[in-house]
Amino acid sequence: MTTTKKDYSDVAGPLEQFEIKPLYPIEIGGYDLSFTNASAWMIGILVAIWAFMFFGMRKAELVPGRWQSAVEGLHEFVVGMVDENIGPNGRAYVPFIFSLFIFILVANMAGLLPYAFTVTSHIAVTFAFAAFIFLMCILIGLARHGLAWFGFFMPPGTPWYLMPLIIPIEIISFLARPITLSVRLFANMTAGHILLKIFAGFVISLGLAGGIWAAVGILPFAMNVALYALELIVAVVQAYVFALLTTVYLNDSINLEH
Repeated sequence: MTTTKKDYSDVAGPLEQFEIKPLYPIEIGGYDLSFTNASAWMIGILVAIWAFMFFGMRKAELVPGRWQSAVEGLHEFVVGMVDENIGPNGRAYVPFIFSLFIFILVANMAGLLPYAFTVTSHIAVTFAFAAFIFLMCILIGLARHGLAWFGFFMPPGTPWYLMPLIIPIEIISFLARPITLSVRLFANMTAGHILLKIFAGFVISLGLAGGIWAAVGILPFAMNVALYALELIVAVVQAYVFALLTTVYLNDSINLEH
């Protein structure tokens, strides 16, 4: 009697959802500049944000409707965050913080749709944001305060004999900002989607097994529902944390406070 070996080569693994696939191959000067699924989703996210803003504010009224209230509520939320962490000097940066917050929020939420691609689950995307913010904070600090900005690395009241120890620690902590900012968002989004995929795989496997195993499949299904609800919360919280830390870093450059 011979047994047939099952072929699982077509079964998608939990990491396959993060694979970047070229949709329109482009190569210039030996460099791969292909239009990918990640590019398509980022454009889709921008279109969704534009539609949300346009249709919410195209007929702005003194007494706002639900859509206008949603747009204004998000804007006022970001304004409050900037005022609290930067103060009046931060109002000029509200458009940037608002754009950053709403893009990450929509990208995180869109990644929870079936067959979606989560752009914020790629370190290349999150690090690009973090690196831009890092360089922007340096340039703003130097533009506003000149060489006095480097006093940020020497906390007020530090005894002179501790400066050789404190200053390197402050510099290392400052240089780690783009790494911690990018990895926090990337790791949270990636880990959550992997767990969702694993438990969904359990549900399918147990359902195909039939019998008592199909009934047992209710447990991972319930866990997946709970994880999905948790991921909705994480998607919002991580967008908020990213924007919040950006305002904190900008405050250090604008107000030169330690």
